[in-house]
Amino acid sequence: MPDVTVVVIVYNDAERLPTAVRSVLDQTLRAVDVVIVDDHSTDGSFDIARGLAAAHPERVRAFRLDRNSGGCGAPRNHGIEHARGTYVMFLDSDDTLERNACRNMLAAAERTGADLVSGMCVRVHTDSRHGKTVEWYPWLYARSRVLHDIADLPDLLVYDTLSTNKCYRRAFLLDSGLRFPTGIHYEDLLFSAQAYVAARRIALVPNHVYFWNVVERPDGDRARSISNRRHEIANFTHRMEIHRRIDALLREHGLPSLKRAKDVKFLKHDLVLHLRDLPFRDDSYRREFALLAADYLDGIDPAAYEDVDPIHAVCAYLLRHGDWGLLLPAVDTLTNRDKISSPLVERDGRVYWCDAGHLDRPEGRRALDVTGLGLHSRPLDRMFLRNALTSYAAHGRTVRLGGRIVNPLGAVPPEAALGAELEFRARRRGPGSGIFRFPVPAVRHEGEYLGWEAEIPLGRVLKPLGLVDTVWDVRLRLTADGVRTTTRLTAADTGLAGDDLPVRPRLTGLVGDRLSPEVSSKGHLAFRLVAGSPRAERVRRIVTEAARGAPGRLARTGYRKARAVRRGLTSGETRIRLYHEVFCRLPIRRGTVVFESHLGRQYSDSPRALYEELRRRDYDVEAIWSYSGEPVGFPEDATLVRRWSLPYLKALAQAEFWVDNQSFPLKLTKRPGTTYLQTWHGSALKRMGFDEPGWKLKPRAAREEQQRVLDRFDRFLIRSEHDVRTLARAFRLKERTLLRVGYPRNDVLVRARDRERASGVRERGPLAAELGIPEDRTILLYAPTFRGRGGGGRSRRARLPFDVERFAADFGDTHTLLVRAHYLEHVVLPPSVRGRVADVSSLHDVTPLLLLADALITDYSSVMFDYALLDRPMLFFPYDYEEYVAERGTYFDLLERAPGPVARTEDELFAALKSLDAQILEHAGDRARFVAGFGEYDRGDAAQRVAAEFFSHWSRGSSR
Repeated sequence: MPDVTVVVIVYNDAERLPTAVRSVLDQTLRAVDVVIVDDHSTDGSFDIARGLAAAHPERVRAFRLDRNSGGCGAPRNHGIEHARGTYVMFLDSDDTLERNACRNMLAAAERTGADLVSGMCVRVHTDSRHGKTVEWYPWLYARSRVLHDIADLPDLLVYDTLSTNKCYRRAFLLDSGLRFPTGIHYEDLLFSAQAYVAARRIALVPNHVYFWNVVERPDGDRARSISNRRHEIANFTHRMEIHRRIDALLREHGLPSLKRAKDVKFLKHDLVLHLRDLPFRDDSYRREFALLAADYLDGIDPAAYEDVDPIHAVCAYLLRHGDWGLLLPAVDTLTNRDKISSPLVERDGRVYWCDAGHLDRPEGRRALDVTGLGLHSRPLDRMFLRNALTSYAAHGRTVRLGGRIVNPLGAVPPEAALGAELEFRARRRGPGSGIFRFPVPAVRHEGEYLGWEAEIPLGRVLKPLGLVDTVWDVRLRLTADGVRTTTRLTAADTGLAGDDLPVRPRLTGLVGDRLSPEVSSKGHLAFRLVAGSPRAERVRRIVTEAARGAPGRLARTGYRKARAVRRGLTSGETRIRLYHEVFCRLPIRRGTVVFESHLGRQYSDSPRALYEELRRRDYDVEAIWSYSGEPVGFPEDATLVRRWSLPYLKALAQAEFWVDNQSFPLKLTKRPGTTYLQTWHGSALKRMGFDEPGWKLKPRAAREEQQRVLDRFDRFLIRSEHDVRTLARAFRLKERTLLRVGYPRNDVLVRARDRERASGVRERGPLAAELGIPEDRTILLYAPTFRGRGGGGRSRRARLPFDVERFAADFGDTHTLLVRAHYLEHVVLPPSVRGRVADVSSLHDVTPLLLLADALITDYSSVMFDYALLDRPMLFFPYDYEEYVAERGTYFDLLERAPGPVARTEDELFAALKSLDAQILEHAGDRARFVAGFGEYDRGDAAQRVAAEFFSHWSRGSSR
């Protein structure tokens, strides 16, 4: 009897079936057998299956259904009936198992007694040139765990709906009567839900177990698996039916929390998959779709709308109410992230997607509130505006276009000077080819929109090469009072009438001699080079066939190799090699200092303070500042280099000093002649470095590599013995590395405190006026810590843990709240709090804000250690303290040592704010003890001491 039976289902997939079966036979667990079930294939798949069974008679058996079932349920059920193993797994013929999958899942099942074991699925994009893989909901499998009730981890039922990355106890399947539904698609969703609910125990393993091979077609559609035939209304009908059955299952078992979680996922995933296709569907499809969707949406938990992105709620609401005129623009935003497709409505201090009478209903106001997207706070040059094509006509070589650009909340004022140009850009550009621009003569205000028209002699002016640049995208670049924003032309719901445009490619017309309009997968206008005559079509076929043959393969191989060489010359690995093998052979340039703050994102912190001290002393040093993004706010009297550029690498290789507060690139070795001054960016409450739980689990090689990075520090600035016990120990720094001088960034804070104590006068400085804060206002600074990880190049939107509108109502007449998000996050404030609450996250340096604030509100941010130096009131709002401590760990109990009141709820926070004046004296002793324990070396002269010790020989009067 085998330990595990793997049921492999196949339909017309003779080519890939052997690979799938081989992935089972090659398992490191040998007690595994295979049941192949052929769904009545017509391509010889069953012959292959029988051949595999004959070659492995003890381990492979093959069966064939009498008729094609049209789905996955019937063949899998047939496999369950013929399984002999103690456990059962499922595998599709176009996928594979990870080599240790059966062993890992069997071990977990035997160890825990679980009815069901689940591991991580990996989507493998088989046609990707770079071997792209994506882990399927990896956060569910971050660690091993055992669930005694699926309600303990709702996300498992909601998100991991696959049946194939799981191992089931066969007796559990038989005793529970678990079978896949037949005659309906999306059978995995229901089967998985039934299994989750029925299982007495579920084990999760943090291992890859299943490789799901995904193939993208050249036209952008995935290979036509059943679940991807979204153009068929029956597909959506089946999805709705499966969801209704799951809802009934959850009601039957009394699991309302799971129902809400599933409703959230339906709104943000299942519904979205079909909504994105609506602009490409006809009216009859849309009507039937709306009827099906509206009926189901009536049963959605209203609270689910609060847990999805605003645009998901907007689309669901408009679909439910059949408002197609507003729904299709909203779907455009759903498809094109960050596009603003509606003029927006501001009412009572909130921003809404639209009105059209919907805001008269409480339900409409809740669903259409998009204040949280922050669209109202974006400058014009950061807006991605919907530009709907309103007219299209082509005749001869000329195309006439017209469009309407949304103008949200009057971002472009009526008096603004307008200009525009159309840009035609090749999607794949060849040498000397790629972009053509044409002026747009007519741009005008039309209320909530901007209208435009243009007549372009496209066929005469645009001259493609004719081989690589066969698709051309269209953009309109709008200018208002000198500020420019770029739009795409939305054409998904627009008729593109007229003739193709004759063109003359520069190299050859063999593959096409006309431009034909088309709509991209995201709904935007594009033009494709096509053959416009029978002769050209014949030549195109000949060229296409040749391209598929040996000459074409040879040419493509050569082209790809050339591109690979080009990528290699500019890749990160090449730059690192260039740094070590070329730049590090150049002589050290004495007096050269490279400064960097927060990975080049800011001109701030102790590197800034030290740089300005060197400038005040007029030391003869060459200062170089690293920046990422745009060099806005960086000093004009320094050399600026973009992070990771060749000048940056060359500067680091030849610098006498490195100065930063986080880390220069990890893989760059510091030369012996370079001194690395690590100023760091704050004392530690949360565990750092090798004290972090995650680092303790990493392999030895990774920990050794991290230690080599930390060993680059020649001197590490220390502001207290607490830093020695925490940061220095966590980074395993040697005693001789530690420089007990305090932080240069805090010098100004210490001096401000001393001046205030001596004079009794608080000096606000010019920043209050710059921010427009009245002199009679008490200024509060809210500066929380970072709670997540950024990704994809975008900053993460932080949700404020208290109601800023309530703050504005209760305190706005006497207080101004400044919100300073972590540099990896951003916040969105509603218009209703203007003048009373301000987002100051864009200011590079937090120190001027600390000087300005009359009191600080924070949670776990290291800014608490700096602000304490000013001896002003501090309020702590660690609303999620137990969760935070469990996740990160801390070096001391903040609740016991906080030098100010600790609030755990919004009501407690606001109550503490009302007694702010009393806290100045009440917590004076706490603040003094806090500074003594965490800032004993911050004496106001850190920058002077560092400059004197390391740079005094560069004084212009010294002999050097």
